[in-house]
Amino acid sequence: MKNIYKLIVLIALLSTSLFAQTKWNFDKSHSEVGFSVTHMLISETDGFFKDYEGTIVSSNEDFQNAEISFEAKTASIFTDNEKRDNHLRSNDFFNAEKFPTLTFKSKSFTKVNGKNYALVGDLTIKGVTEEVTLDVKYNGTVTDPWGNTRAGFKISGEVDRFTYGLTWNAALETGGLVVSKEVELDIKIELIKEK
Repeated sequence: MKNIYKLIVLIALLSTSLFAQTKWNFDKSHSEVGFSVTHMLISETDGFFKDYEGTIVSSNEDFQNAEISFEAKTASIFTDNEKRDNHLRSNDFFNAEKFPTLTFKSKSFTKVNGKNYALVGDLTIKGVTEEVTLDVKYNGTVTDPWGNTRAGFKISGEVDRFTYGLTWNAALETGGLVVSKEVELDIKIELIKEK
């Protein structure tokens, strides 16, 4: 009977260690959720969201199969032009009053090769949810001088804003649109391991 009890305890301990999960929080002072669009076919306009939250829950050191969740306040969009930012908050784009947040929830996070990963998840903007696939580069994990464990990632990809009802535009005389429907994501994330 003693041996059976010991076996049960051993299995329980192994299960706990095998499936232990670690939570990581965004260090917003060293992160940026940015994007760019093509303007009048000849240049790019950049912006980012000032107010956001995100967490990653991982059960292994290389983050494979980590669960990722993210939320940004649409009213916090910033392109360094007040008139344009107010337009982006309007119903022509995000309708920040009615849809105050955009969210992302991962479905899979898998290593492609080396430091490169594929992140698949549901992106919800303006009440519309679509699956997106993003490219992720894992820059590694370090311990800072204060004993915190940190990890860094660079995320890139493209989304079609028309899919989410962000359809305002104007046509150019030469053809094409004032603002591209494709939005390039440029996201840099630094995480801190929760103690």
